[in-house]
Amino acid sequence: MAENQPTTTTRKKKSKRTVSNAILHVFSSFNNTIITITDTNGGALTTSSAGACGFRGSKKGTAYAAQVAAQKAISTAKQQYGVSKVNVSIKGIGMGREAAVRVLISENIAVESIKDVTGIPHGGCRPRKARRV
Repeated sequence: MAENQPTTTTRKKKSKRTVSNAILHVFSSFNNTIITITDTNGGALTTSSAGACGFRGSKKGTAYAAQVAAQKAISTAKQQYGVSKVNVSIKGIGMGREAAVRVLISENIAVESIKDVTGIPHGGCRPRKARRV
C-alpha cells in the first residue's frame, strides 16, 4: 500500500430548504427602510434595505426605495426558499410602510396578517431637573 495516496471523500449534496410560511419584517424610519424575511421561528432567510439597493442620502427614506428593497428581498425568498405565504410585521413611522406591503400583491404572495409592532412610549423620558434661581 502506498501511504502518499490522497483520500477521497464524497460530499453530500445540500438539500434545498423550503419554507412556505414566512414572516416579513418591515422597519421603516425616516432615513431608511429595512426588509427582513424570516421563518416562523425567527431565523433570517433574506434581508434587504434601501441603502443596499443603491439609494444614498435622503432618497433612502422614500417610498420608492422601500418598494425596490422589498422587491429584492421577496424575489430572493421566493426563488431560494419557495415562500408563498407571509405574515407582515411593520415597525416604524417612515414612508416605506405601505409601499413594502404593496409589493407582495404584485409578487403573488398571500398575506395572512398585517401587524403593527411600532414601539409606544409609556411614561416618557425623565424630566429635566428643576431650575434653581
